[in-house]
Amino acid sequence: MILTTHILSGAALGANVENPWAVAVLSVVLHFVLDTLPHGDYLNRKSSILEFWKVLVDIAISILILIGIVNCCRQMSDPITTRNIFIGIFFSLLPDGTTFMYCHLGMKFLKPVKKFHEYLHFYKNGAPQRQFSLRNNLFDILVSLISLMFLVSQISFPVFH
Repeated sequence: MILTTHILSGAALGANVENPWAVAVLSVVLHFVLDTLPHGDYLNRKSSILEFWKVLVDIAISILILIGIVNCCRQMSDPITTRNIFIGIFFSLLPDGTTFMYCHLGMKFLKPVKKFHEYLHFYKNGAPQRQFSLRNNLFDILVSLISLMFLVSQISFPVFH
């Protein structure tokens, strides 16, 4: 999945769960669950560190979306909700962060996490179905839209408090 999908789902989870420990654990679990859905990736095992710009663009898109939501929904200024949203974002990115640390920073002790993470993917790394395309990323779009709905509705109408 693209990082924007993980960021939005983590933010939505953080906005809807009050306990920060639960947000952290559930965000990691949600990341792994989402990665079981068929999806394309813009990076693969052959990607070099020079392709990191794609990650920066992906993160920038999600930040712009979240800034837009914050500007439209001032209720997000609640410090507990804001804290939990950031916790959700951080922990929803953590599994991909460990993959980056294993592959590009040489942190070999993360190999079991990397293997587990790769095992969960619907298609193996390098399969045509894992290429980045509109067709291969329909679940990304669907999950992102659902996450946006949960995020905006929670900010406007608290449900789980």
